[in-house]
Amino acid sequence: MPLILFNKPFQVLCQFSPQEGRESLADYLDIPGIYPAGRLDADSEGLMLLTDDGKLQHKIAHPDHKEAKTYLVQVDGVPDAAALARLQAPLDLGDFTTRPCHAVRIAEPEWLWPRNPPIRARQDKPTAWIAITLEEGKNRQVRRMTAAVGFPTLRLVRSSIGPFSLATHPLMPGEYTEVHF
Repeated sequence: MPLILFNKPFQVLCQFSPQEGRESLADYLDIPGIYPAGRLDADSEGLMLLTDDGKLQHKIAHPDHKEAKTYLVQVDGVPDAAALARLQAPLDLGDFTTRPCHAVRIAEPEWLWPRNPPIRARQDKPTAWIAITLEEGKNRQVRRMTAAVGFPTLRLVRSSIGPFSLATHPLMPGEYTEVHF
């Protein structure tokens, strides 16, 4: 039962079936029988886990198992302590309320690769980085959370899932490795 750690590049679809004019997982992974354990939208980058073991896939992806996922988020503006506190508390996003999470401002990680294409830069408005760790994962949740507190997401990179991290398993976008545990 292989467990594949894959660094999903920006704008790659989180599926194996092709879609005209779009890259998908099939453009990077030629391993029969594996499926993603969770998803990342095309605008997000970073760590994905793939496996051929349905029970393991369910354990990783299902919110009942509370597998922590950390996202590095570059936001438009510089959040203050109040904005970070709002991110950490249950946050009403309209169709659901988030669970409490951990959110802290960080320096841009030294190991992080440049994004292609780069994030737009505005001289009159600074950006900042936040590390957000969730034990849930709804569609575009992190982006919706940062926007709700007034700091829209410019770049989102999932850096870890449970015990697996891009900091300890350095992979460039499009690279993967097989791990045994």
